[in-house]
Amino acid sequence: MGTIAGAAIVSHSPSLMMPDAERIAAGAGRDSDLIAGFARLRQKLDAARPDTLVIFDTHWITTNMHVVAGAAYFRGIYTSDEMPHVLHGIAYDYPGAPELALLVEEVARERGFAALDAVDPHMANHYATLNVVAKLRRDEKILSVGCCQNATLDHYLQMGEIVGEAIARSPARAALLASGALSHVMTVYDAPRKNPRVFHPDNVSDPRHVRLDHEVIALFAEGRHDRVIERYPELRAAGYEGRGAHYLQMVGALGGRRCRASGIALSEYENARGTGNIHIWFDVGDRAAAA
Repeated sequence: MGTIAGAAIVSHSPSLMMPDAERIAAGAGRDSDLIAGFARLRQKLDAARPDTLVIFDTHWITTNMHVVAGAAYFRGIYTSDEMPHVLHGIAYDYPGAPELALLVEEVARERGFAALDAVDPHMANHYATLNVVAKLRRDEKILSVGCCQNATLDHYLQMGEIVGEAIARSPARAALLASGALSHVMTVYDAPRKNPRVFHPDNVSDPRHVRLDHEVIALFAEGRHDRVIERYPELRAAGYEGRGAHYLQMVGALGGRRCRASGIALSEYENARGTGNIHIWFDVGDRAAAA
C-alpha cells in the first residue's frame, strides 16, 4: 500500500529563478525568504523520504477533464512564453511516475470521472512544475497534475481523492506539492511599488487580499481545512491561483473537509507581482493515502 508522507503549498514565482544578485537587488539588499524556505522545505522532504513528488501545477490549465502527465521521462530545455526575459534556457531532466499516472486514470474510470493519463512526449511542460523541480527535487519521480479550468470546487476535491486512492494502490511513498500562490490578482505592469523591497507584502495588489491570505494561513495552522473550503467563494474572488485547484486537489487527497493536518509556515509571506506567496508544510505523518 502506498503512503502520503508529506504535503506542502509551494511558491513557484519566476523571480525565484533569477540570478542571485538580481534577486537580492530587487529585494533592496535582502533575498526573498522563499529561497531559504526551499532549503527548509527540502529538510522536511528529507525527513519524510518520499520517492515520488506529486505536483499540482497551477500553470497547466486543462479543459473538459483532469489530466496527469504520465510519460516515463521528461528531458529538454524550457523557455517560458509568458516570461522569456526571466525563464529561458532552463534544462530539465527527471523521471516521471507512469505507473502512478496510469492508476489515476484507472481509479477515475471506476468512478465515472473524466481524468486522462497523458503520455504524449511532445506535450508542453510548465514552470509551476519545472521551477519546483529545479529547487526541490533530488532523486524523486515526478507526477504533474493539471488544473481543469471548467471544474468546480467539488470536482477538485474529487480529483484529489482519486490521486490519493491511486497512491494507496501503488507502492509509492509520495509527497504532495501544491505549486502556486494564495491570492493571485496581479498589479498593473507599470504600477509603482509601495515598498522598495519588491517582496514586501505592501506590494500585494490589495490589502484585503493580504488579510484574507493571513486568515487562511491561520486556519492552515489550526488544521481547519473544512473552514478554508467553506471560504472558497472568497478565495475565488481574490483570484487564488489556478482557481485554488492546487490546494483543493492536495487536500482532497488528504481527506478533504475531514483533513486536520496542521500547516507550518516555512517562509515569510511575500509579494510576487501583486500575488501572495508562501511555503507551508503540512504534517501528515505516514498515512495510508486513502485514509
